[in-house]
Amino acid sequence: MKIEIDRENGVPLTEQIVSAMEQWIRSREAHAGAKLPSIRQLALDCNISRFPVIEAYDRLVSLGYVESRHGSGFYVSGRVHAALDRCGASDPRRAEDESNYIMQQFNHPGDTLKLGSGFIPEAWRDMDGIAQAARHVARTDPGSLTDYATPLGNAALREHLQARIAPLGIRADASQILITCGASQAIDLIVRYMLRAGDTMFVEDPGYYNLFGLLKLHGINVVGIPRTASGPDIDVLQAELKRHRPRAVFVNTVFHNPTGTVVAPSVAFRLLQLAHEYDFTIVEDDIYADYQDDTTDRLATLDQLERVVYIGGLSKTLSSSLRIGFVAASRQIIKDLGDIKLLTSISGSPFAEAVALAMLERGAYRKFLERLRRRVSDALGATTRSLEAHGWQLFAPPVGGKFIWARVPHIDDPQQLIDCAATCEVTIAPGSYFRPHGEPSPWIRINAAYAQDRRAQAFFERAPRIESIGNTADMREDALSSIG
Repeated sequence: MKIEIDRENGVPLTEQIVSAMEQWIRSREAHAGAKLPSIRQLALDCNISRFPVIEAYDRLVSLGYVESRHGSGFYVSGRVHAALDRCGASDPRRAEDESNYIMQQFNHPGDTLKLGSGFIPEAWRDMDGIAQAARHVARTDPGSLTDYATPLGNAALREHLQARIAPLGIRADASQILITCGASQAIDLIVRYMLRAGDTMFVEDPGYYNLFGLLKLHGINVVGIPRTASGPDIDVLQAELKRHRPRAVFVNTVFHNPTGTVVAPSVAFRLLQLAHEYDFTIVEDDIYADYQDDTTDRLATLDQLERVVYIGGLSKTLSSSLRIGFVAASRQIIKDLGDIKLLTSISGSPFAEAVALAMLERGAYRKFLERLRRRVSDALGATTRSLEAHGWQLFAPPVGGKFIWARVPHIDDPQQLIDCAATCEVTIAPGSYFRPHGEPSPWIRINAAYAQDRRAQAFFERAPRIESIGNTADMREDALSSIG
């Protein structure tokens, strides 16, 4: 292995070392178990100080490419080659075609109705309240405009978040909470902390597409567990546990994305029993908690953060731009996650955290939630009635949240729905986006917040009649007349 250091290209020395070693390991020139040069030796070979080498080795260990053996040195990880064999690719972080899922929400033509969007409309947000809070923070806390946040996040905000999960029955103090840049960073930190290339994680099928891409990025073996109306299919889960030994299982408890379902108490109890029996950690995604009026038990409530790591946040309600997520876990896990956050991003945004805190302290967020819940509930009911009236099949009766998982019973090819939606100036998210390995699916995710638009209503009416339509041109003409 020879690393060429270029001091003139502007790329940090650490990044150059990490990139070169990744390529070397992925090329299979390095066999599993090969010993790497010592930190001192590599620094001498590259004519640089030891500090970027130390940071590079630490990052390679975090990514799973390298193993650190106490008192012996650093070695190429055998798990990376196992992941390469499974993926059939030279890069365990290779993005498959399906890993572009998340970009679909941002790349659609601007004028189409994004019926499968994960967001709520801007008009539904508390724009005035956010603006007032931002002005208040800029006036009273100017340091938040320029300073770094603390690694764990704003202490007062963590206390407020602790108070928000207390009614759920989750007993945690502020030292057990880490603020993150949205739930996405929370998941990324947890994956970096818990998993290495070649490890296995169980996910829900269908489930959160961004998680699937992230796991593949890290070379993790992804196993899908069917999601039923009451939660993960426990029979399938138990059968897969006999074949695999996952380090973690990911579960979206309340208003599951994309099915809108809630984990039943019996499923939650059995899932925790299996976690103890097979020694895995449950990562509980509760990012839609604030949409719920009547509280239901969370896995973290039943377990009290022994085998459960809990994720929440405000991005799905308050503001996607402020990017406020959080993790609640044992003190040791929070300390370790805080260290990883410090290494990978230094800190979050003190301004965003201060604005969120102002919204909570001044009562603006509570009042906004009351309005939002009523609005979402009305939209969910109206959309459900509309779909059923036109002959659509629902995965399960919606109990809350903004998502409906639906299909047209006689249509198995999702492209037919995509084409039909396009003629109505609607963009949809086909079910394959939400499956762990992009498997075909006739189901689509519908965001009820957009479903009362006339274009959505035209699509709901037309899709069940696709078989009777002769060609795309006729379909477009008929659709435009329906839209008015």
